[in-house]
Amino acid sequence: MTSTAKIAFLGSELDPDEREPALAQKLASLGATPPSPYQSVLAHIRREVDPSLWRELGQAPAPAWLTPCPPPGQAGALSVEDMVGFIDADGCRRAAEEVGALAETAGEDIPCLLAVDHSLAGGVIAAVSRRLGPENLSVVVADAHTDAIPMGAVAGAVAYDLENNPNSLYDPADPFLRGRPDSYNASSFLHHLLAQGVVPPGNLYLLGVADWPPKKALRLKDPRMKAYTGAYTGLKKRGVGVATRAELAAGPAKLTALLGRVKTPWLYVSLDLDVGAGAATEAVRFNDRLGLNRAGLLKLAWALRRVIEGGARLAGLDLCEINPRHPGREQAARLAADLIEIIAFGQQPPDATMGPAGGGPRGEA
Repeated sequence: MTSTAKIAFLGSELDPDEREPALAQKLASLGATPPSPYQSVLAHIRREVDPSLWRELGQAPAPAWLTPCPPPGQAGALSVEDMVGFIDADGCRRAAEEVGALAETAGEDIPCLLAVDHSLAGGVIAAVSRRLGPENLSVVVADAHTDAIPMGAVAGAVAYDLENNPNSLYDPADPFLRGRPDSYNASSFLHHLLAQGVVPPGNLYLLGVADWPPKKALRLKDPRMKAYTGAYTGLKKRGVGVATRAELAAGPAKLTALLGRVKTPWLYVSLDLDVGAGAATEAVRFNDRLGLNRAGLLKLAWALRRVIEGGARLAGLDLCEINPRHPGREQAARLAADLIEIIAFGQQPPDATMGPAGGGPRGEA
């Protein structure tokens, strides 16, 4: 990649959310035509960033019934069973591979994915890793969820909760809580990338995690819970860098220490916008965990930009999990564009007030 490399934007509307509330939203939104994340974020980029610095690759196709607002004729496919069937048949992996193939058409340019389902980022990461070599690539993921937990471990924790928590949110009669294969999906794709050697554990950094098990869960002796909590603690033991949401909110020390470990020549940045859920934006698919506020996210973006300006060359970028059905989708797109403008272009967004030093507009102390 040359110093004149452009940012090459690509997108996908794939949205295989199997949760009943999400399906109810889809049924209520049949035939609606809100802009995709690709369209809504690029609307800001087109106005605000020098067009000589970027180009568009377009969107990878997604089946109509798997988009955020399917056509009316697709209502019959909008069931938990159909969505689960797609996920369990490794549909997310195939879609990620298609997105990865589109990213490869960027050539020497820098792919930037704008998508709904975060699992698609794995396709871009894999494409970049193949070209540059896993040992040369660090991957920073900002996400409220760890996204590296195998389905079997999650299923065991759910079973334990059903047996021991009288206020469990799970339905014991739900047939889809059991017998799920270890598929590649939005909550497990990093587990698969690690297992396949796409990203070495020591080159992976998880920022803003809000689902890390509490200490009382780590002390449980039930084998199902030990497998579940062990999936988390095992990441650290293997060398994955982790900074929880609480650690980031407490001050810059943890973030500075983790990013100081980045020594590879290339850096990939993956942003799940739910890292700001409930604080910076509501228009994300998963609002079960409180994320960082807007100021915190802008500080994080500038910290990542400093890593790039310090010598690590940007290899790729993605921003996922905007919910196009949510009435606050434009505010989420604005935030997404701000983060991209900072990280990819080193550019102060027009409405941002948090500069690279964390105290004011760019250039101020």
